Amino acid sequence: MTLIVFIVSLLAAMAVGVPVAFSLMFCGVTLMWYMGMFNSQIIAQNMIAGADTFTLLAIPFFVLAGELMNSGGLSRRIIDFAVACVGHVRGGLGIVAIVAAVIMASISGSAAADTAALAAILIPMMAKAGYNVPRSAGLIASGGIIAPVIPPSMAFIVFGVAANVSITQLFMAGIVPGILMGVALVVAWQITVRKDNIVPLLKASSAERLRVTGRAAWALGMPVIILGGIKAGVVTPTEAAVIAAAYAMFVGMVIYRELKPKDLPHVILQAAKTTSIIMFLVCAALVSAWLITAANIPGEITGYIEPLIDRPMLLMFVIMLLVLVVGTALDLTPTILILTPVLMPIIKQAGIDPVYFGVMFIMNCCIGLITPPVGVVLNVVSGVGRVPLGKVITGVTPFLLAQIAVLMLLVVFPEIVIVPAQWLR
Repeated sequence: MTLIVFIVSLLAAMAVGVPVAFSLMFCGVTLMWYMGMFNSQIIAQNMIAGADTFTLLAIPFFVLAGELMNSGGLSRRIIDFAVACVGHVRGGLGIVAIVAAVIMASISGSAAADTAALAAILIPMMAKAGYNVPRSAGLIASGGIIAPVIPPSMAFIVFGVAANVSITQLFMAGIVPGILMGVALVVAWQITVRKDNIVPLLKASSAERLRVTGRAAWALGMPVIILGGIKAGVVTPTEAAVIAAAYAMFVGMVIYRELKPKDLPHVILQAAKTTSIIMFLVCAALVSAWLITAANIPGEITGYIEPLIDRPMLLMFVIMLLVLVVGTALDLTPTILILTPVLMPIIKQAGIDPVYFGVMFIMNCCIGLITPPVGVVLNVVSGVGRVPLGKVITGVTPFLLAQIAVLMLLVVFPEIVIVPAQWLR
């Protein structure tokens, strides 16, 4: 019965338009009332405990690094580098979008920010070159969701805190799946782009490629510093986030000189707004997570799926389908915060590697960013690229299917995630 109270109270609050963070708090209060243990101190204590975590300091700094990267010209130079390398091949601008999305993912970890930068620059270029605009917008949206999978990833940080799983191991385990998502998009794009009447770009000369690579070198060095420092054990993910923000500010202001001192207040304000939303969600979710444990909701769910506990692959299929459905209605962070405390006890009981599950879970949540009716990244592409949302949804379909195919492949062959992750750790 507690499971029904949890689900009904949460869905009812969101159905009447209550913001997700307040819906989570309302759900917690309802559970406390139902269990006869209402105490306002529980809410206050868990919210404070939720925010008082050193690891979560990585979030504001990675958010700030992403804002500085876009304002300081790092994003544009990464795109110029990709255009010089592969822009001349058939369907080259689509491959440029994917390559740039993977590189930018290894810098900011924000799906919305990366997608906005790519859409603003590439959609006009692709329209002028004769590409199908809705399909191009769909490709850019699908490339944008790679950002939370390839480290550094704010989604991994939130999941790691909520599930008590090593964030460093999650970062290392996300590299191969993120690259596979990019490869799947290249294949899907090359299949679908054959119908377009494309005017290919002129092939860049060796001198031009060298010049563009030199201009992008500072931007391309950022993921090397972040991931290299974490892998070598020199810095923690939180310390890497601080270095990333400082590096992006230095390059934008001193090297590229596109980031002016007068721009800093706006950039910092935008980062603060994004951080406040994420942190308030985390704090509110910790209240529900504590009560989920107190009400033994994972135990109730385990009772329903007990026949699957001894069949990990089938259990993963069922959980992935559940998360896909939930992802159509919820944003990335709320999905992580709501489902993690419910699913992790089941995963541990079934003997599934928590790091492997974390990567799969985040991948699945990211796919939810391009599935209607919510589809946050779809809305970003639609707004920035000025493409009707209905057309973006149509254009994203083949790439959405490609991402789901990668997800299911990794369910069947978990070694693709586990083995490289163990080697990288």
